[in-house]
Amino acid sequence: MDKKRKLLLAAGIALFAALVVWAVTTVPERPDMPETPQVDSKVMSYDGNEISEEKNGRKIWDLTAEHIEVNIDTKDASLEKLSGHFYMEDGRVVEVKADKGTYANESKDIAITGNVTVKNSDGTELTSDELRWDAAKEILAAIGSAKATKDDLLATGDRIESSDGFNKIKIIGKAHLAKGGETK
Repeated sequence: MDKKRKLLLAAGIALFAALVVWAVTTVPERPDMPETPQVDSKVMSYDGNEISEEKNGRKIWDLTAEHIEVNIDTKDASLEKLSGHFYMEDGRVVEVKADKGTYANESKDIAITGNVTVKNSDGTELTSDELRWDAAKEILAAIGSAKATKDDLLATGDRIESSDGFNKIKIIGKAHLAKGGETK
């Protein structure tokens, strides 16, 4: 090999080495990716869905909400803008509407809050701050500024509860019952 070829080969190797060094040192840094928000994978969200409970083949209650979130582990649910029904054994239906609610899967209890209104298929109407369903006792309880009206009867108290869809009621705390005149 003559001197000229050796010089060209050396220059080619040097150029190749310089190219490799340049490629390695000028690799652009990985762009910072915006952090993906951590999604709580233990909560499922539904829009316009219904939850319900049956006992011995008979529907006990159903709740439909604009938005429902269910904890996958506990099966507890929170509901927004809900409406629902509680079905009595004698065929009467209690209709419920409220802003928010919660369902505890283990106890099967329900707590409903915010603009709670209840209408019974026999004409009874009830309003309260909160409505609770105690599944073990099968008792509906209107709690806080509870007011029930039927025909010309008005019942008010801190708590009004019933085990038969407000056909018979128990008034607890500052109980007041009035008959006749304006009931609303």
